[in-house]
Amino acid sequence: MAAARGLVDGMLGHLSLRVDDHHLLVRCRSESDTGVANTVPGDIRLIRLDGSAGASGELEGYHVPNELPIHVETMLADAQHRAVAHLHPPAVVAADLAGITIRPIYGAYDIPGAWLARGGVPVYQRAVLIRTNALGKEMVTAMRGRPVAILRGHGITSAATTVQQAVLQAISLDALARMSLRVLSAGGTLHDIDDADWEDLPDLGPAFTAEAAWRHEVARLRAD
Repeated sequence: MAAARGLVDGMLGHLSLRVDDHHLLVRCRSESDTGVANTVPGDIRLIRLDGSAGASGELEGYHVPNELPIHVETMLADAQHRAVAHLHPPAVVAADLAGITIRPIYGAYDIPGAWLARGGVPVYQRAVLIRTNALGKEMVTAMRGRPVAILRGHGITSAATTVQQAVLQAISLDALARMSLRVLSAGGTLHDIDDADWEDLPDLGPAFTAEAAWRHEVARLRAD
């Protein structure tokens, strides 16, 4: 789904889901890997939080992501963050490098996205591979408790209670970045929506909006 939406390309990016206090499922890479868009169920492996195999032979022929600390430290920092998506959406990276702050520039166009932006989208300002727990903790600190963050010159981290919600947040963030770039390229100026409008932009809650939005994403993918 992330690849179909252009949020990752080639071999880059990975998603995870915590299943208990000691284990998570994560997309791993094999010697025959042909890219995230071609992920098959066998690419999702059960591992321990320290990156070791969750069961005998579980990692045979597979390698955990180098940036596993992104997932582990995000999960450890907030028990509600059971799912983590680390993706590389070009529009978000470009907007940040251009100095564009992701803001709630629209409302009913994408209500969940507007609320996501209203709370702020922090930026981790180091363009590094987050391969150590120390760097993972540093990134989590930069997230300031928010569910999404931009990693400058790198990508994004999106955290939620489900994989679906983590990916949907990334789609909304990407849409905001794309719209911001389009407005500015047309010679316009970015403005936050009026404060008075928020009362008529109800946050319907992630359970309802995520369920409906995910049905659409599944149908869209099948149509493609």
